[in-house]
Amino acid sequence: MKRERPVTGEIYHIYNRGVEKRDIFLSDEDYSRFVHDLFEFNDINPAINLNYHFNQSSEVGLPKIKRRKRKLLVEIMAFCLMPNHFHLLARQRVDGGITEFMRKLGTGYTNYFNQKYERVGALFQGKYKSVRLKKEAHFIYLPYYIHLNPLDLKFGKKYEKIIKNRKEAIKFLENYRWSSFPDYLGIKNFPSVTQRDFLNNFIGHPKQHKKSLFDLLENPKTEEMQELVLE
Repeated sequence: MKRERPVTGEIYHIYNRGVEKRDIFLSDEDYSRFVHDLFEFNDINPAINLNYHFNQSSEVGLPKIKRRKRKLLVEIMAFCLMPNHFHLLARQRVDGGITEFMRKLGTGYTNYFNQKYERVGALFQGKYKSVRLKKEAHFIYLPYYIHLNPLDLKFGKKYEKIIKNRKEAIKFLENYRWSSFPDYLGIKNFPSVTQRDFLNNFIGHPKQHKKSLFDLLENPKTEEMQELVLE
């Protein structure tokens, strides 16, 4: 089946995982590098020398680089990194923006990973998957679906266990660094990576967002979110 060409101005759920379901993040440094790449490769201009600049950290884990202003390929509205896969919610800003951004991201991170771990070949399981958001329910519930992913690491797939421990679950998500969820709660994590104004209009201020997620854990909108699950 021919891949649908992303439409400028439209929003997409984007997903990919490691080849043969292998882990693509083996250390905190790997997670940090990928978050850095989300920032650095989201630019119409060519990337700088990442190996030179990567260790120059700042308060949000991004490099202190004196550079020109970025011209975004996409708006990254939400993200979540898991040991063997990642989720993005992104709106294309320029024609071909998602395709170019994902090409740069996939190639750049694969080169870093292969060099670090002395391996060769593909790291990701083929081309990334994407689906366009078309219903208002998608805009409302998909960010929650993306941000809820880390609960699998703590509770597995047993939703009844999460429901019984909702406060513990929310606390776990607040402290999970490799996600845009803390930034939506007003906890400065990687604020420069995401563009959050659009979704804030749907999910509300931090306290409302937290309450909505708390309620959703008890009454998951399975049908609405399942339409956009790419795994």
